[in-house]
Amino acid sequence: MKLLVTGGLGFIGSNFIRLMLGKYPDYHITNLDLQTYAGNPDNLKDIERSSNYTFIQGDICDRAVVDEVMQNVDVVVHFAAESHVDRSIDDASAFVRTNVLGTFVLLDSALKHNIKRFIHISTDEVYGSINKGSFKETDILTPSSPYSSSKAGSDLLARSYFITHKLPVIITRCTNNFGPFQYPEKLIPLFITNLIENKKVPVYGTGKNVRDWIYVEDHCKAVDFVLHKGKDGEIYNIGGGAEKTNLEITEKILAMLVKNDSMVEYVKDRLGHDLRYSLDCGKLQKLGWSPEHEFDDALSDTVKWYMKNKWWWEKLKH
Repeated sequence: MKLLVTGGLGFIGSNFIRLMLGKYPDYHITNLDLQTYAGNPDNLKDIERSSNYTFIQGDICDRAVVDEVMQNVDVVVHFAAESHVDRSIDDASAFVRTNVLGTFVLLDSALKHNIKRFIHISTDEVYGSINKGSFKETDILTPSSPYSSSKAGSDLLARSYFITHKLPVIITRCTNNFGPFQYPEKLIPLFITNLIENKKVPVYGTGKNVRDWIYVEDHCKAVDFVLHKGKDGEIYNIGGGAEKTNLEITEKILAMLVKNDSMVEYVKDRLGHDLRYSLDCGKLQKLGWSPEHEFDDALSDTVKWYMKNKWWWEKLKH
């Protein structure tokens, strides 16, 4: 099988590529990545010379580039996205361009080149906040931030290409990821690296906002599962089943790095900050997928990874 992975130098994309090359040595993966600030060549330094891996630096909004790459692949796994909420609040333009226009260009090219399956990677944030219960795939989308709104728009585009053109699209919506190679602007790697450097960690508002967390390897395995066993036109929620407040996460990281509450700095809350995200993942679990990692064990492994790999993150922060 020949796969096109977009955004494969990013956090989740790079972990996915490494997983797939290890599991399917007869597959070939082409990685199309613009190599923005979050697209880091160091993420795949260990496999960059593999015979079944090709890297192409290019923009998913560039139709000529996309059309050329699409000629030689069977399946598209579309990770590429602008994803940091705070950045989208400051300036949403890149989010609309990459997440909406870029997805359109990919879908249109996939249709033109008769792609056998198109996996569109989305987020639980498209559903918005929920105080009780959990969102199902059939629930309406009520995104709050420019980031999640742009992802909701790309979801609707992807679904429209299945309904109108019968392009074999599958959409996945995942909860908060964590693990190795996550850019240190996101909560867990930011807090880990700050504390390693003996800097305080900034907690928004009261710290009571709730997120469900999943170890990145479990997410990647879920995408692999959907790629091979999912049904065209379906949407699948993916979650780790580990709902935690931001303060709980902070306290766990503090304990693992032997720090105390004096290292916590409460800061002004994010604009439009959703209180709680929660997904009902029963649909995918009925097909046979479930997360393999316990949250505390995976968080401990993540802390150890950042402690051992300062070479990777220090230059990104400084």
